[in-house]
Amino acid sequence: MPNRLAEATSPYLLQHADNPIDWWEWSDEAFAEAQRRDVPVLLSVGYAACHWCHVMAHESFSDAETAAQVNRDFVAIKVDREERPDIDAVYMAATQAMTGQGGWPMTCFLTPVGEPFHCGTYYPPTPRHGMPGFRQLLDAVTQAWTEDGARIRGAAGEIAARLADAARAEPTPVAVGPDVLDAAVAGLAGDFDAERGGFGGAPKFPPSMVLEFLLRHHERTGSADALRMVERTCDAMARGGMYDQLAGGFARYSVDAAWVVPHFEKMLYDNALLLRVYAHWARRTGSPLATRVAAETAGFLLGDLRTPEGGFASALDADTDGVEGLTYSWTPGQLAEVLSPEDTTWAAQLLEVTEAGTFEHGASTLQLLRDPDDPERWERVRTVLSAARSTRPQPARDDKVVTAWNGLAVQALAEAGAALARLDWVVAAEETADLLLRLHVVDGRLRRSSRDGAVGSAMGVLDDHAALVEGLLALHQATGDPGRLAAAVEILDLAVARFRGDGPGSWFDTADDAEELLHRPREITDNATPSGGSAMTNALLTASVLVDEERSGRYRELAEESVHAVGGLFGRHARFAGHWLTAAEALTSGPPQVALVGPVGDPDREELLARARALVPGGGVVVPGDPDAPGVPLLASRPLVADRPAAYVCRGFVCDRPVTTPEELAALL
Repeated sequence: MPNRLAEATSPYLLQHADNPIDWWEWSDEAFAEAQRRDVPVLLSVGYAACHWCHVMAHESFSDAETAAQVNRDFVAIKVDREERPDIDAVYMAATQAMTGQGGWPMTCFLTPVGEPFHCGTYYPPTPRHGMPGFRQLLDAVTQAWTEDGARIRGAAGEIAARLADAARAEPTPVAVGPDVLDAAVAGLAGDFDAERGGFGGAPKFPPSMVLEFLLRHHERTGSADALRMVERTCDAMARGGMYDQLAGGFARYSVDAAWVVPHFEKMLYDNALLLRVYAHWARRTGSPLATRVAAETAGFLLGDLRTPEGGFASALDADTDGVEGLTYSWTPGQLAEVLSPEDTTWAAQLLEVTEAGTFEHGASTLQLLRDPDDPERWERVRTVLSAARSTRPQPARDDKVVTAWNGLAVQALAEAGAALARLDWVVAAEETADLLLRLHVVDGRLRRSSRDGAVGSAMGVLDDHAALVEGLLALHQATGDPGRLAAAVEILDLAVARFRGDGPGSWFDTADDAEELLHRPREITDNATPSGGSAMTNALLTASVLVDEERSGRYRELAEESVHAVGGLFGRHARFAGHWLTAAEALTSGPPQVALVGPVGDPDREELLARARALVPGGGVVVPGDPDAPGVPLLASRPLVADRPAAYVCRGFVCDRPVTTPEELAALL
């Protein structure tokens, strides 16, 4: 019989709707029930594509005896971390403080007022590798609560107070200039794996935001070292097993240092961020690999993650039928089942499919360490292998539409579409933006997610607002549509009013009228996605060169304050401040603005526009349109020149004379 989660909108919660555990969603009612019964709360946090979440669900949460123990001694609450990142952030801080590490599933034991007293991650059903069994842990917690409840409540209160103090701590402010950015590049070079690409050792995560920073630094300074780190890392990721060589798209991370074996879940946010990186690399260098990977990654987003409503689903699972890699890995025998003997030998050598295997049980992940010597043969083999793979069991899809991640996808498709002349990507980005504005904005406030066209109840956090603004601003540049700019400004002003902290450059992740948790969360560093603060800073800076003069100075001042407030991260912690550093680079370079006036379809206008988009550095803006187009401040008082389309290049409040030829524009940029 389904439990309370049967009415949830989260796919992750719905995965647990048939558990024998009497799960509650996060609610005041759940904590009131714990108070009434005087029992602790078991808080379990995870997400739909999480491998170990599935394992613990199968081993423990589906077990009748375990469920009976949980139901008797606890009030059990299940949370989707992607739907409620604020709850996840608060209790992840507790888990990391208590254990020195974090991860999912996250397992926390709380008092009936929500204060944590014991936290961990995955627990096996029986003792294993130094970990207690889950039921053994439940026994210990119940015994301690029953016999020493007053001490536990007191200790939990102290833990909560210390976590709140830590959340209020401010990073070290540093005035950020070119020397600080040079030092950040030098620090990254010290962590760089020159042989295999990426930074540090295994596991290796795609450093998308750091790569964006390095590209911008190269554009501003000409640094060969910065470009070398970008190209080596992008090449290694795209040729290794972390990249889907048949269908495009990147897995979450590589479990090894050489990008051979991925953790197979595919996340929307990773692929959106990496689409931007490869499109910008292609734009800057013309790399055929970058161009191909950008196109294939966009194809993955539109083919595998697109929802019927026009949004993008959150993820594809790591598992297929409970087995990692079942859909994606190959043995030589499996190649031989669908290819001719000659093609089997050729494909096995090309794709690194060996008898010993590079993955598990003699299977191999597909790699493409060199370009095929026969491209037509490769396309034929790839088509056959893709068709064969499509008949295998497929990973489940988490089809909730998260505002922040869809905002990243809108930005990526708009920027990549403009840079690589793919109007269809820009159109797809417009459709997603329309969905978010139509469905996720309720009574003037932004919601976190929707599913199947029904918006969820969770309120949007800072990165939802900021990422949507960044996406809308990218669309404004790609299309010249003043409505996109107006919508972005409205959301941006709302975010400034609701999320700004007390100190200069300070931002909270939850709104000032959000549900009160143990403390108001504020993530400073960039992790798998941009932090809310860094995304907000980039949005403010981009908006500052697109809006009217009244707002422009205020936005820029807020962006400068924000960058300087976290400047202390840029030296030793540059790997975790990539999105912050992209904003710092844009501040240092201007950012430049190109207003391009002329009628749509005019060959001279289109040639100027293509040259501007190819040459403007990252963080700069290019806006096309008619002279004095209503609602587009950058085009105000920008007439044609001798009845010809013209480009106006400005930095800050200083503009060069308008130019009418691509050569003149190139010289200015």
